[in-house]
Amino acid sequence: MTERIDGHTLLIGLMAYPIRHSMSPTMHNNAFAKLGLNYAYLAFEVDNDTLPSAIQSIRTLDMRGSNISMPNKQKVIPLLDKLDPAAEMVGAVNTVVNDDGILTGYTTDGIGFMKSLDDEGIDIRGQKMTLAGAGGAGTAIAVQAALDGVKEMSIFNQHDAEWENAKRNVKLINEKTDCHATLHELEDRDDFKKEIQSSFIYTDSTGVGMKPLEDKTLVDDPSWFNNPDLVVFDTVYAPRETKLMKVAKQAGLKHVFNGLGMMLEQGAAAFKLWTNKDMPVDYIRHILFDDDAK
Repeated sequence: MTERIDGHTLLIGLMAYPIRHSMSPTMHNNAFAKLGLNYAYLAFEVDNDTLPSAIQSIRTLDMRGSNISMPNKQKVIPLLDKLDPAAEMVGAVNTVVNDDGILTGYTTDGIGFMKSLDDEGIDIRGQKMTLAGAGGAGTAIAVQAALDGVKEMSIFNQHDAEWENAKRNVKLINEKTDCHATLHELEDRDDFKKEIQSSFIYTDSTGVGMKPLEDKTLVDDPSWFNNPDLVVFDTVYAPRETKLMKVAKQAGLKHVFNGLGMMLEQGAAAFKLWTNKDMPVDYIRHILFDDDAK
């Protein structure tokens, strides 16, 4: 790193809270070094209160851009100058690109989700998915999966600040895609269990299972996973094995994934937006998945 940084190095950030667990700096800085690109990627703990000044700093410091993660993916939108059409449709941003002071928001989470499943040989097109969560990542996943050909989707969310967003997601999917989406109350445990058991894949896009909720899961009973062919995907990747994943493995499921592959593939899409270069994905995958890097 010190051999690469000089007076011409451009900074790229990651703004979220909490964020010290993130593998994104490892991923991007190794990719920059591999390709000989003069960029540096740093993580900054930024919440909703400090987000406006943090976004302004992108302009002030002439940063190339930033990733945006929870809890800022929707709050960042009014602070930007432009939105990519996909980000506008999703209503959330995870990547900001600075072009001469003009900040454009993009979303790469849904692309990363679908690509990571493809990487594992899992094709959910034409299938049913039950999805928990309707925040930034959940919305991107829902919209991209519907656009890519998921046939049916049951979206579960609590009656909290994201409930209206969940309603919007269902309406958008039903109007703009061939997927049939329905909205369900996460508090209805019997309904939640029934929908999971009739699905090809269950995806948890909430923060449950991530610090400070490492010992929590929305599904704590292995009997809910009574279909041995069910795919379980947790978007959390720190810890590498979440409580949900442990429950799924107790049930004997073979296709159980964390969010590391999704993080890699969404990062590769963001990398291309900043640098106009393809990330050396195989090289970075080896670093991220190596036991010593864990």
